Amino acid sequence: MKLTIIVPVYNMAADDKLTYCLDSLVVQTIDDYEIIAVDDCSTDDSYAIMQDYERRYPEKLRAIHSEVNLHQGGAKNIGIRAAKGDWIGFIDADDWITPDYYEKMIDRAEATGADIVGCDYNIVHSHTYEIGDIDANSKPDQVGVLDHERKKSLILDGGSLCVKIFRRRTVLDNELFFPENIFYEDNAMGNSYMLTGKHFEYIQEPMYYYYQHGDSTVHSFSARRCEDRMEAGRIMISEAKRLGFYDEFKPELEYKFTQLFYVNTLFTYMPCVRPTKVSFVKAMTDELLTFFPEFRENEYYRERTGEEEKRLIDMACASPLRFYVYYKLLWAYRNLRKRLRG
Repeated sequence: MKLTIIVPVYNMAADDKLTYCLDSLVVQTIDDYEIIAVDDCSTDDSYAIMQDYERRYPEKLRAIHSEVNLHQGGAKNIGIRAAKGDWIGFIDADDWITPDYYEKMIDRAEATGADIVGCDYNIVHSHTYEIGDIDANSKPDQVGVLDHERKKSLILDGGSLCVKIFRRRTVLDNELFFPENIFYEDNAMGNSYMLTGKHFEYIQEPMYYYYQHGDSTVHSFSARRCEDRMEAGRIMISEAKRLGFYDEFKPELEYKFTQLFYVNTLFTYMPCVRPTKVSFVKAMTDELLTFFPEFRENEYYRERTGEEEKRLIDMACASPLRFYVYYKLLWAYRNLRKRLRG
């Protein structure tokens, strides 16, 4: 079989999200493919919808029900273990793709000898095939045989795993299974998927539709999700060591860890989580300094991190309590100014 499309599903029945996704998958123009939709203990009608598609398209779709809620990473692992295709593609159950998405991706792979192929995606806010805001998910200079410079670039700007296809043999040979029971599993495994490849190709065409809505993970913040993002950072580093590319790319990994584990988490936690605790900020800061005590000297951190963020991070490293109080007062002041202007 040429291709396996893996769809992790959890409570996507409302507003026809799952239906719109699956409708785009069963009409793919590529021959000889399967769709493995994995229900992660949904509490709505998602599994019933998947079973209906399995009855209507038995030659294309398999509906698998997990007896335990494992989050997206666990659902993806179930799909990987059940996959038969030479290629694997992942798609979120609330997104969709153009009918020729996988045909074009695999044609590019076969024409070039690549073992990873990606493309651009659209950011949309409704069910539509009109082009939305285009995100260039990769860079032209990343294309080709993956030498040291291209791998550095892919660590720094690797893009989404959903907007790519991967050779299943590479996934299995390198045991590229996702962490279970956490969010941000792609952040944990993105480098592992990209750096175990030998040749990357990129189609500069937005064929994937990334649906933004109120229930999207990107719009949901909690202390648990902040903790999961931190765990994803730890796993990212342990994976680099397991697969043997940590020493070669330590500066790039230091920066990515700093951004994922600390910067993104800190500036999500403080304004968005209620209640916040200074002990959380202190523990996170102490752990960052244990992993990478000289992170502020990193060339990528100096070039890519905003000046205000760097100033606040310096304050947090010197005194988490002072940072915490200052940030709360700053946030309250900014909110007051917005209300007065409104």
